[in-house]
Amino acid sequence: MTMTDDVQAKPKQAFDKAALQAKYLAERDKRLRADGNEQYLRVEGHLAHYLDDPYTPVTERAPKTDHVTFAFIGGGFAGLVTGARLVEAGIKDVRIIEKGGDFGGTWYWNRYPGARVDIESQEYSYSFSDALQDDWRWTERYAAQPELLSYLNHVADRFGLRKDIRFETRVASAAFDEAAGRWTVRTDKGDTVSARFCIMATGCLSVTNEPKFPGMETFKGKSYHTGRWPHEGVDFTGQRVGVIGTGSSAIQSIPQIAAQAEQLYVFQRTPNYSVPAHNGPIDAQKVEHWKANRAELRQKARESGAGIVAVEPTELSALAVEAEERKQIFESRWKQGGFAIGGAFIDTAIDPAANATAAEFVAGKIREIVKDPRIAETLTPKSYPFGTKRLCVDTGYYETFNRENVTLVDVSQAPIEAITPTGLRTDDGDYALDSIVYAIGFDAMTGALNAIDIRGRGGMSLKEKWSGGPLTYLGLMVAGFPNLFTVTGPGSPSVLSNMLVSIEQHVDWIADCLAYLGDRQLSVIEASPEAEAGWVAHVNEVADMTLYPKANSWYLGANIPGKPRVFMPYVGGVGVYRELCNAVAAKGYEGFALSGQGA
Repeated sequence: MTMTDDVQAKPKQAFDKAALQAKYLAERDKRLRADGNEQYLRVEGHLAHYLDDPYTPVTERAPKTDHVTFAFIGGGFAGLVTGARLVEAGIKDVRIIEKGGDFGGTWYWNRYPGARVDIESQEYSYSFSDALQDDWRWTERYAAQPELLSYLNHVADRFGLRKDIRFETRVASAAFDEAAGRWTVRTDKGDTVSARFCIMATGCLSVTNEPKFPGMETFKGKSYHTGRWPHEGVDFTGQRVGVIGTGSSAIQSIPQIAAQAEQLYVFQRTPNYSVPAHNGPIDAQKVEHWKANRAELRQKARESGAGIVAVEPTELSALAVEAEERKQIFESRWKQGGFAIGGAFIDTAIDPAANATAAEFVAGKIREIVKDPRIAETLTPKSYPFGTKRLCVDTGYYETFNRENVTLVDVSQAPIEAITPTGLRTDDGDYALDSIVYAIGFDAMTGALNAIDIRGRGGMSLKEKWSGGPLTYLGLMVAGFPNLFTVTGPGSPSVLSNMLVSIEQHVDWIADCLAYLGDRQLSVIEASPEAEAGWVAHVNEVADMTLYPKANSWYLGANIPGKPRVFMPYVGGVGVYRELCNAVAAKGYEGFALSGQGA
């Protein structure tokens, strides 16, 4: 029995995460041996520090050189669908490069307790293959990390992508050779890949925000980062644990850690809004409804604002109904769970008064759930509009603060001074800790691209070009960087949407673009500076029509010291964005320069 069979055979049982991961790792090692990659077998042993990589090559291998048409970076959802589409098109000269030990992307690294998707499983899945949709059955309404990882490995195996990938390999640089019209990609293993087209499927949330507290190196306990969790898991039983941060990964992990730890301290600087998932085994009737109406539902998602059918957006203004009716609508959405509350009224993202009604409702829910009024007040956001930071979806988060072994520490009032050998010190005093969990998020959207030395025409550095904020055309290409595509790059809906809908739209657009070039014997496509400038202005103009810029969120890079404060995703919606991209293609790729350079 395969891991997939095992998961599907027990739809009503909770995941035994350790057992599932152990089985997955055993199968992974078997596959790697079969593929001749024995040097990448996992090194056993507990990770004492979050900086350690959970996978390490056992032996060094000789550097390799490839000459291919397509190189794409990343083995997560974006990289997998790109590879699968190329396979379906009969294209074989492909090289995939992935820094992790296997496919999975963010779901390979993010294994913290409680890690699961915040979009319903059936919607957070590929739509490009009917056969793939037919042969996979989700077990939970919101899939947990082990099941998501199993799904991605199923996709990789189904489309035979393992032969094309190099795991445990980081891309160090990518440079455009103007004379040859090709990209030269170099890795930390000394490999060289020469490719006509380079597709960056590096992910929007794949580079962790690194903690920089004084004294970190002196701490004698164990330290972990939610974005780089030990693959064998962590047992906090009997420990005094400190969690720094209250973003999505913290909100998912805190209830799980609290159930184990002797004492849990949550160090919160800025509270986040969170709504209940109401997770459980996937509803059989919903599965049948989805299967019977799948094509229609998928198309509805593609034409929507967020790419999520379950949001069920209305055209109703929050200010156009009486207070009691408005409360009933919010209540119904709260009971539905997940992001449904965001679709209750059309104007909560643009009108401060309408937004205040949503904020007031959720604040009331926090006061209902949390027994201590003082703690409830501290957990209630007040410095930004509702929904302008990524809305979190939780299982028992607010209830956790009713536990006697959980203490909320407001570090906006008493900032963290230092990590000490025995724990953590704030302005108010010292906290003795056995373990520290850094749940401080990611260098979102640009972090993975800026971590690679990418150079275009004339040796232009992408990082230098983006020193004042990211510049793209459609979030797909950058002027001065021919044949370099960015899947869900800054300037596209990406993190404001169902990532699977946005990823597939980008991959479809890129595939059609490459077919267009091939039919006309063209080999180079490049965004024009004028089109790029116009698109950046449009992205900013649309964002300024909303309340999103009023929050110091990672959408603006506000969580990274020194990062330019620029609203990065496109807030116009996936349906509108798709129409704009299609219009550009219909006009012969308006805003792009096409040529037949190179061989």
